[in-house]
Amino acid sequence: MNAPWRHGRLLAGITALLFLAACATIAPTPTPPANVANDVLFRAISLVGTPYRWGGNTPQSGFDCSGLVGYVYRTQAGMNLPRTSRAIAALDAPKITRKDLEPGDLLFFGRHHRVNHVAIYVGHGRFVNAPDKGGTVRLDELDGFYWRDHYLFAKRVLTPRVRAALAAD
Repeated sequence: MNAPWRHGRLLAGITALLFLAACATIAPTPTPPANVANDVLFRAISLVGTPYRWGGNTPQSGFDCSGLVGYVYRTQAGMNLPRTSRAIAALDAPKITRKDLEPGDLLFFGRHHRVNHVAIYVGHGRFVNAPDKGGTVRLDELDGFYWRDHYLFAKRVLTPRVRAALAAD
């Protein structure tokens, strides 16, 4: 059971993160349009606390990792992403170095160079993801215990070329 102070800390952290994301500057190309990236971030963060459900892809049904990412990008960026984390990782989109991560980039995790998880980078070393059975959508740190050892790479899908290729009908 969560203590009330934990909820307060989470809300304070989310508020600070939203403030920092709104103040962040975006580097030169390829960069996501600021308004689309912000829409993606705000929607992803608003889903924190939604229950995990394998195969889930709506707030009502819950989310698995690729369902969460697909839902956010479909509703906020008008993009139809593939359904699995491996298929999303295989998209023809620019790979981004860890030091060049920007809000809205997709992070891929796994073992032995095999992708098994996807998440949305929100900035300042944090990301939103639907991590596991019995859990909820949450904010995690890229340098956190599990994540730092399983990070594989990142891709930027909010580029004009990728957005046009994946435009929702």
